Amino acid sequence: MDMGMDHDSGSSGAACKISMLWNWNVIDSCFISKQWHIRSKGMFAGSCIGVLLLVMSVELLRRLGKEYDAYLYRQFYRRATTSPHSSDGTVLTFRATPLQQLVRAFIHACAFGAAYIVMLLAMYYNGYFIICIFIGAGLGKFVCDWLVVKINLDTLLEESGKKPGGIEETTVCCA
Repeated sequence: MDMGMDHDSGSSGAACKISMLWNWNVIDSCFISKQWHIRSKGMFAGSCIGVLLLVMSVELLRRLGKEYDAYLYRQFYRRATTSPHSSDGTVLTFRATPLQQLVRAFIHACAFGAAYIVMLLAMYYNGYFIICIFIGAGLGKFVCDWLVVKINLDTLLEESGKKPGGIEETTVCCA
């Protein structure tokens, strides 16, 4: 079902295949605009790779936003620990500067815009593009959002008042 959305491609005479139902169309598929008209399997493969990279870039931008926020937090923390009021129980409040907030907003807008384009591509219900979106999301998470946790054992042990069993012993199983 093409929902009456066929567009004339101009030079080749073939019409765009745009379906609002699940499809596996390759040749003569159009995405976003009539200029993105797939005329060969190579163009389609390139488009699939582009979709995959676009979704990975969404994950990269999300990570960049988190890293920038963590960078700002570390700056605030450094300023708080060097403040003359750092030990008297005073609550210090820090706000991002207008430039820092502009950078945060720009990163967010780029991530949002890329995610919106991915959503528009998904709305074509092309099975190949949907698979590329899922693979791109998984690869993006794998490459760009590797979980790293740092735990200061000295601080942790001081707060709990206990020593962890087995860490200082050579054989944990016989304790």
